[in-house]
Amino acid sequence: MQEISDVQVASVNAGARLDRLPICGFHWRILALIGAGMFLDAFDIYLAGGVLGAVLKEGWSTLELNAAFVTATFIGMTVGAWFSGILGDRYGRRFSYQVNLALFGLASLAAALAPSMQALIAARLVIGIGLGAEIVVGYATLTEFVPASSRGRWIGILAVITNFSLFVSSMVGLWVIPSLGWRYMFGLVGVLAMIVWFLRKSMPESPRWLAANGRGDEAEAILARIEAEAANKVPLPPVSTVQRVEDEGGSVWRLFAPPYLGRTLLGSLLHIVVGFSLYGFIGWLPTFMVKGGHSVVSSLGYTTFMSLGGPIGSLIGLALADAIGRRPSIIGSSIAAATFGLAYPFMPDGAPLVVVGFLLVSAIYVMLATGFAMHVPELFPTRYRLRGTAICATAGRVTTALVQFVVIAIFAWKGLVGVLVTLAGILLFQAVVFMIFGFETKGRALEEVSGAPTGTEASASREKVFGIGA
Repeated sequence: MQEISDVQVASVNAGARLDRLPICGFHWRILALIGAGMFLDAFDIYLAGGVLGAVLKEGWSTLELNAAFVTATFIGMTVGAWFSGILGDRYGRRFSYQVNLALFGLASLAAALAPSMQALIAARLVIGIGLGAEIVVGYATLTEFVPASSRGRWIGILAVITNFSLFVSSMVGLWVIPSLGWRYMFGLVGVLAMIVWFLRKSMPESPRWLAANGRGDEAEAILARIEAEAANKVPLPPVSTVQRVEDEGGSVWRLFAPPYLGRTLLGSLLHIVVGFSLYGFIGWLPTFMVKGGHSVVSSLGYTTFMSLGGPIGSLIGLALADAIGRRPSIIGSSIAAATFGLAYPFMPDGAPLVVVGFLLVSAIYVMLATGFAMHVPELFPTRYRLRGTAICATAGRVTTALVQFVVIAIFAWKGLVGVLVTLAGILLFQAVVFMIFGFETKGRALEEVSGAPTGTEASASREKVFGIGA
């Protein structure tokens, strides 16, 4: 890989120039282009719950085949997450984005035509590759464009858009699956994904990535266009004179050694816990309800109301991230989710079950928005950002893929109580880890959080880069 000097990166000063900009139309366009793909990505993931309940009820599948479907999804997502990190850090965020969107869009169309459950599982494997990549690239890319002072709010807005798909997917599935059949769910995603693919061809590359990879002229051209648009709104403040230079490039294995090992472990834990929460509980909930005697329609009805916790929890995360910070939000939401998880199986049918389920889902999505979406991409330098995020996502995907059969075993052994006690234990473990080892990134420039400032601050910053006490 081409060696890039700190002088080259500092001469562009992309981070400081982007961080001092007022919010303008450019930021909203980037949010819309990224948000549209992320929404469809999450919609495609969440439709699995309703689809699997339906194919099980039809006799088209079994619990074991359903588990294989979910596992295939996460094997694909693991592959997609890993390679999107490599492609995104090497060829750019925009390139990786377009590849993964085309993959899951075309594979969704193929899934709509699947002649058997085995063929549907194979299509889902390919869909998963695109889905895993989209999640890694989306949050990290927006993180590099928006100002540090409002970064939490903007990533929170993206998380709201993304996680609103849980409710929309449940609502659409509640009507489409009983009326038209589950195939139309995949067909809808495939068509919309290809439309977004064409629209997103106009999305610019990240100036931070261009500068970090020695493409200063291209970074300057994009920055000049953004600055010109922002200047039409209000006069621009001066660029900070403090030059912050991130860690020099090198092998990705540096993320498994100090000073980055602690960050890699924290990010991986977040992905593992979020994965188990979403796909060890929420994804299986319609199937658990069908096995418990509910009809497909009633189980989808219950989960649809509970799924409102997705956007509500993301909105709460949006409000908390730049107010109290990422670390206390992660700790508090983990404890809240564990508490509601332990209460849920003891609730009677009807309003109590729905309310506690809604609160549980909300707490999980606060954790997702502030940890998974905001905190993890902030942990790594620009040259490693997608690969670092991909490593954390891969750890989460591998664990979640393997845990699907464990979830079935726990459910067969101790029912829903056993599943939720396990979930609560994992959530409480995460809360303790972040109490001891977590650190705050609220309002700090990406170059400050993940790298080291030059000059007199360098020594002190390098002592903090592991994260403990930063």
